[in-house]
Amino acid sequence: MGGTEQRTALVTGGGGGIGAAVCQALAEDGMRLAVLDRSRDAIGDLVGRLPGAGHLALAADVADEAQVRRAFDQVQGALGPITALVTAAGVLMLRPDGARNLVADTDIAEWQTTQDVNATGTFLCCREFARRLPDRLDGGRIVTFSSVAAQLGGYRSSASYIASKSAILGLTKALARELAPRNVTVNAVAPGLIDAPMLRLSLDPADDERASAQIPLGRLGTPEDVAAAVRFLVSPGAGYITGVTIDVNGGYRMQ
Repeated sequence: MGGTEQRTALVTGGGGGIGAAVCQALAEDGMRLAVLDRSRDAIGDLVGRLPGAGHLALAADVADEAQVRRAFDQVQGALGPITALVTAAGVLMLRPDGARNLVADTDIAEWQTTQDVNATGTFLCCREFARRLPDRLDGGRIVTFSSVAAQLGGYRSSASYIASKSAILGLTKALARELAPRNVTVNAVAPGLIDAPMLRLSLDPADDERASAQIPLGRLGTPEDVAAAVRFLVSPGAGYITGVTIDVNGGYRMQ
């Protein structure tokens, strides 16, 4: 395709925080957005505020195979072929005081819910995208969401979350190899400490200065910082980048 105005992106977990920032950035680049979240209330207002026209709000659970299939049907019926998929939907389950359960204290419900949303939800959306691909897709993109927690073992994150985000790193590489012959790039972003709702489950704003002191760039990240990385990976300029993980963490983890 010759211009971004002809491209359609499906963003999961687009209702707020990082997902909403991603939607804003891609809409600013002229893409038509299909914004998916579990609650339509969370995305209705957002879709109305996005620049451009023709955007679509979708309510679906990414962990439900049938709902994912129906969501893709809706997007294709309303907006045409999906060029880019961004899987930002995710969940982190902590105690009411913001502490994480140790492995010995983790019940199967917490483990399974976390895997269902983060790992299986990403898999189902990526699989549906792959199943609908033409032989070649000019400018085809998948951007998945891992986490610095998967790379460091996590400090605030639970073992369930770390395991689910580690699975995404492997899935991203496998998909990158499989879809390269069809001209689709597949990459991950791994956010660090980002000032978004998920971080606030475990970090009180009063502790921001102490947390920022551990980051070489001296501040928490913003949803827009992550959205900028996604924006690049979806752009034509990233056409020769695939199978990589972009760290968006202010230097919190270096390799």
